[in-house]
Amino acid sequence: MATCTHLDQIKVDPPTEFAGCEDCLRIGGTWVHLRVCRTCGRVACCDSSPNQHASKHAAATDHPIMTSLEPGEDWSWCFVDEVAFVVEPG
Repeated sequence: MATCTHLDQIKVDPPTEFAGCEDCLRIGGTWVHLRVCRTCGRVACCDSSPNQHASKHAAATDHPIMTSLEPGEDWSWCFVDEVAFVVEPG
């Protein structure tokens, strides 16, 4: 079973309040689903969104882990290890 080897790079918890994809808000874009970078806390749009800002952020910064901000979802994705997983609270 594949595992994420970048858990040590989780530095922030998902925000409880956010307005939307930070980049889309700046350029007047739209998004489908939102993700949060677990290294720096940037809120960005998913790969189903027109601008795919979460993937672009991960590639530009080498921040490996994004977590879904969708209600009822608790999964994360490691771009480096290409594995989905749940981060246990604590």
